[in-house]
Amino acid sequence: MTKTRRDVVKGAAALGGLVFAPNILRAQGAYPTRTIRIIVPFPAGATTDMLARLFAVHLSEALGQTAVVENVGGGGGSIGAEQVARATPDGHTLLFHNITFTTTTSALQYAKRARHDIEADFVPVSVGAYVPFWLLTHPSVPANNLKEFAAYAKAPPSPLFYGSTGPGSIMNLLGEMFKRDAGIPQMDHVPFRGAAPLVTELLAGRLQFGGDQLSSSLQHVRSGSLKAMAVCTKSAAMPQVPTVRELGFANLEVQGWNGFLAPKGTPDEIVMRIQREVANAAKKPDIAKRMTDVGAEPSGSTPAEMRDMLRKQIAQIRPAVEELKLVIE
Repeated sequence: MTKTRRDVVKGAAALGGLVFAPNILRAQGAYPTRTIRIIVPFPAGATTDMLARLFAVHLSEALGQTAVVENVGGGGGSIGAEQVARATPDGHTLLFHNITFTTTTSALQYAKRARHDIEADFVPVSVGAYVPFWLLTHPSVPANNLKEFAAYAKAPPSPLFYGSTGPGSIMNLLGEMFKRDAGIPQMDHVPFRGAAPLVTELLAGRLQFGGDQLSSSLQHVRSGSLKAMAVCTKSAAMPQVPTVRELGFANLEVQGWNGFLAPKGTPDEIVMRIQREVANAAKKPDIAKRMTDVGAEPSGSTPAEMRDMLRKQIAQIRPAVEELKLVIE
């Protein structure tokens, strides 16, 4: 039987940590010793990629080694996550993911196709920024908020389509939950490979409903090219947009985040070193301004705070994934 990296780590622990001890001791003594790879499991250009690159610049300066962002897309973010889960736990390979991590992992586990588990295979490092998730429509749709859209969607003059950043993504889940809670008989799902093509189709009016992290489409909402019908949590950048809870759809209330995780077994000293620099970056005026300009809210949370957030989000999302039979095709 082929052993997984998790099996090897467990075996090492049973033997007093002998398997990884030399590498870990070297890493603890002088970290980092080479380039730090930051895996973003999505195509370049969207919110998560942009934020990762902001942090990479600071980490390079603060840690004295180059931090490079590598885009490893596919599988709703699961391919890049798997690559990090199998990496040596020495702090030189990190994952920078977002809210979709909890959804896609839950969908893969429901389908019994998951090759990693968030808690078993990763250690939280820090939420770099919270980015509210919002729900959008084209200006041609006669609805100004989610409640009005729900009424419109029950008897539309033509077929409705909603878009997401891929099967098993958070928007896929929210779309199906919204259909269920609003009693919408038909609105077909159109998955895309990332936020950019999704926003393009919304702008063209070929989709009537969609959503993503606020930063991906903030400029289009401000210009009037798209309408924001609701935010999943209150947004400091767009306080006038009502929340899903205020509009009667409390089940859609999810907290958007972008943050760092490391492979399970990464030494605590290294995790805390990275977390301190993520927090320092989030406090730098130039970096904080670039985040807030696009609707992101700088964080730099502790590992414990990120762990608690992830556990609560998984407890909220996993039952919905199972109820709605959300799977990654």
